[in-house]
Amino acid sequence: MNKHDEAGFADAPSTDAKQQAFETVFGQFTLPTFATLADERRHRKERLAGGFRIFASLGFCEGVAGHITVRDPEFPDTFWVNPFGMHFGRITASDLIRVDGAGKVVEGSGPLNVTAFAIHGEIHRARPDAVASAHAHSIHGKAWSSVGRLLDPITQDACAFYEDHVFFDDTRVLVTEIAEGAHLARSLGPHKAAILRNHGLITVGRSVEEAVWWFVSMERCCQAQFLAESVAKPLQVDPENARSTRAINGTPFAGWLQCQPLWEQVVGDQPVLLR
Repeated sequence: MNKHDEAGFADAPSTDAKQQAFETVFGQFTLPTFATLADERRHRKERLAGGFRIFASLGFCEGVAGHITVRDPEFPDTFWVNPFGMHFGRITASDLIRVDGAGKVVEGSGPLNVTAFAIHGEIHRARPDAVASAHAHSIHGKAWSSVGRLLDPITQDACAFYEDHVFFDDTRVLVTEIAEGAHLARSLGPHKAAILRNHGLITVGRSVEEAVWWFVSMERCCQAQFLAESVAKPLQVDPENARSTRAINGTPFAGWLQCQPLWEQVVGDQPVLLR
């Protein structure tokens, strides 16, 4: 047995044992509940504005590209999105626009990005569980999208995406048509993320925080894989341990929880986003 094989010893804790180890601390955090749909809408819009501010703080802005969306709780066939052309770092809850299934702005003011509607409209249509979706032209994500490969489970963080992301192999990088968005949504299937060939990353979640966190984490996983491969062929976590890790750090709850420190930081520093 070599030094790399030693990590696979037979008495390694089971997935159930690892989950039980986190139960006590995870139990101290609870997902929010709401008395009214209006309260839930306000919450989602505030988190969406915060998501854009988080993206801005991490340098995910590139001109007018990028969008995060969240489904409206009262009218679930509509979604909230950033108005086209506004810098992520300036967006507040009141700046957001609500868009219906035909691409019409039904609440708020500001232009709609046709690509945001073509992509996110079809993802929300195909995935009732996808409350939110996030996409931006982050540097490492778009660079990795040109490599033509999925991310490998080379770190604990990357294990969250193990067998739970796809490579969307389509060279129509500028999505403007409903049919193109529908093709992307079919390719995404039930997974949490997709690498869009020659384009970048897109993630989904049952909350804004989850979708935002998966995007942030996936971008960093792309960066980590580039760094590792620049030195040598990275060692990979074996499939069993990659799956057991994903069962803990790759769940919707884990995605929501991981984003909470980012939310607290951005809303503490920039409370104007709640306006």
